[in-house]
Amino acid sequence: MEASYKRASRDAVAARPLNPIGNTGEGKRNEFRKTALGATLMRVLVHFARLCLIVLPVLAPWLSAQAQTWPAKPVRLIVPYSPGGAFDVLGRHLAEKLSQQWSQPVIVENRPGSATIAAAELVARSPADGHTILLTISGTVSINPHLFAKLPYDAEKDLVPVTMLANMPQVLTAPPSLKANTLAELVALARSQAGTINYGSPGIGSQGHLAMEMLKAKAGINLLHVPYKGGPQAVLAAVAGDVQLVIATIPSAQTQIKAGRLKAIAIDGAQRSQRMPDVPTFTEQGYSDVTAYVAIGLFVPAGTPREVVMRINRDAARIVSEPEFRDRQIIANGYELVANSPEEFAAYLRKESEIYAKAIKISGAKIE
Repeated sequence: MEASYKRASRDAVAARPLNPIGNTGEGKRNEFRKTALGATLMRVLVHFARLCLIVLPVLAPWLSAQAQTWPAKPVRLIVPYSPGGAFDVLGRHLAEKLSQQWSQPVIVENRPGSATIAAAELVARSPADGHTILLTISGTVSINPHLFAKLPYDAEKDLVPVTMLANMPQVLTAPPSLKANTLAELVALARSQAGTINYGSPGIGSQGHLAMEMLKAKAGINLLHVPYKGGPQAVLAAVAGDVQLVIATIPSAQTQIKAGRLKAIAIDGAQRSQRMPDVPTFTEQGYSDVTAYVAIGLFVPAGTPREVVMRINRDAARIVSEPEFRDRQIIANGYELVANSPEEFAAYLRKESEIYAKAIKISGAKIE
């Protein structure tokens, strides 16, 4: 009798499923729910889900209304250059159009000096409500963090890209007396006269400086750097024969080129400029790694509501894309229209930052 009972028990165990429901994930969850802690957590999750269902429909119209009621007061457009220059003029024309669009004054504030750092710091520390906007070059966030040992702002965390309005390719020029009309001829000349050819730039860490350092590294040549206080001064030095080469913006160089005081050797860009269609690009001449674009765009403080960022993006992009504004303020001044999205601008800045980080490392430039 006892043997029969034991045999029956063994048979029952053997017949029992290997993965009973109590040992599956679902079973464990059921057991967890029965505990005091499990019951409490489940109640919290249920209440949170109900709260989301109540709050989200209420919050969405509020966020939309925030963008619709913005701007609620005058907007400050911070420009990191002195009044009267081409950059400042562009900012003032944009501010005028935005004032009309937003029915609020858009006031240009010039904060020149310190490689755009002062202007960037002001905006980075401003309230994140969309009423303070920075109009600056991309180097503010793609060059300065690598060039300066310390900055009063974090380029990645404190500023949000809104849109790249336009960019400007730069052109490598030389006095007519230089016996080189192409990059190949320039490289050959530099190799034959090692250490005797110099170039001017708007300053240490400028796009022109870093572009020439890229060219030096790619071609394996030695050129001496002579920094000036700005692009116009560097161009005038080339005209006077104080330097043999200079990379300059199209507006700065074109007048001198037309007058025959300078000649163009190469221009930056994926394709030739409409303003200078006869000048071959660096890429055409085998130096695609050399870049000297001056991109200009809008930034706002981190934390600015997404709806406000997109409102600024849409309105600014529409204004610069209008035929009259585009032709008179963008193309006529040597810029190429971009007007992209915040995501596209951010991606561009990341790529440019990588390029300039390498160039700065090659050049050894560092500002304490």
